[in-house]
Amino acid sequence: MVEDLLQQFLQRESGPLVQFIKYAIGGGIATSVDILVFYLVAWKLLPALRDDDPGVVRLGLTVKAVTEAERSSRFIAITLIAFIFSNLTAYLINIYWVFEPGRHAWYWEVLLFYAVSGISIFIGTAIGWVMIKWFHVSTSFSYLSKIMAALLINFVCRKFFIFQG
Repeated sequence: MVEDLLQQFLQRESGPLVQFIKYAIGGGIATSVDILVFYLVAWKLLPALRDDDPGVVRLGLTVKAVTEAERSSRFIAITLIAFIFSNLTAYLINIYWVFEPGRHAWYWEVLLFYAVSGISIFIGTAIGWVMIKWFHVSTSFSYLSKIMAALLINFVCRKFFIFQG
């Protein structure tokens, strides 16, 4: 039994529960890439963090002061930059470890993958932007809301519409 479970983790073919666990692990890796790129860009390239942001406080970062308008618009740009890197990571993990590619030609598969991710990120980014712009919530909490919205939409669409289950 343990050998069977281990085998399911080492190959693409697996039962639904193991597949979801593998998807969650792959999603965790892609999310780590997203977080790393997001915070590096928000910290160094397009400043969008406040002194009281939980990520800044926890990591002891020094940040450049920006207006709320700059912060909310940069949140969108930074999200797009991080999206490109994390989505490529997620796609590669999905096709090589989690799902069976081939329901569509590879170029349609990539296009659908990015389209679904784009829709989910758009929804999550809009939520984050509203949280910053109108409710002055921290960039970190807005970012977490974006991730949760994307996670819920992506699994269902990838499993049932893009890949062969």
